[in-house]
Amino acid sequence: MKTDTLPRAPQVFTDALGQAHPVAGPAPRIVSLVPSITELVCDLDLGSALVGRTGFCVHPRDFLKQVPKLGGTKDVHLDKLRQQAPTHVIVNIDENRREVMEEITRWGVRVIVTHPCTPEDNRALYRLLGGIFDRETVAERLVSALDAALADAAALGAALPRERVLYLIWREPWMTVARSTYISACLARVGWDTVPGVIEPRYPAFDWGAPWQHEVERVFLSSEPYRFRETHLAEVAQHLGRPADLIDGEMVSWYGSRAVAGLRYLIELRRRLAGA
Repeated sequence: MKTDTLPRAPQVFTDALGQAHPVAGPAPRIVSLVPSITELVCDLDLGSALVGRTGFCVHPRDFLKQVPKLGGTKDVHLDKLRQQAPTHVIVNIDENRREVMEEITRWGVRVIVTHPCTPEDNRALYRLLGGIFDRETVAERLVSALDAALADAAALGAALPRERVLYLIWREPWMTVARSTYISACLARVGWDTVPGVIEPRYPAFDWGAPWQHEVERVFLSSEPYRFRETHLAEVAQHLGRPADLIDGEMVSWYGSRAVAGLRYLIELRRRLAGA
């Protein structure tokens, strides 16, 4: 018996700018201009399709030695990028320049725009790239791992008193993070609330002695973008007189697949410092 059926619409996936992307062909050529997403591309088993990266894309270290560097996140070498004949270029609203995205789009290359602002946003990121590049099963495994880490972080955050923390990212001028940042959102999941409690600017500079500093209960000195070291702990303690610790910036600021390990890292750190 013959039945009439409507043709299925092609499946599309929507990025952070609302752009719809169809499923890629069988042999995609991917350039990632975002360090944490380069790692995610590899963890989605797409390393063989990766034909370009930035010099800041360093994980997985051994594998990426064979992938061409195309400049930095802000100073992309567009001529080198075009020579790689990519089908897809993955960018981020915060990390890459808008004019670079627009120029690549003019070439007819698909530009996938990302913008995770909280650890929960990684669910959509996994599914976006997993859907476009036919890695949905791997993407769902990452979603499950993320959900488990978020649940454990929430349980810990509820079990311990919340602490107000100053998270340092730069020195001379001294700079920290606002609560609108991905970093602040990750810290909040384990019960650490960043101060000052502002939304903008996202990375405020400050002077020691600012009125809000009496609220600080703990200070973290990040390993990136400024590489704070042990020698800086005493300097910060002298300024503020609060407990100060070094923290792995990649584990707090990188989204993508590292978000799972990052939450686990923060859970363990919170437990250890609470015990101390």
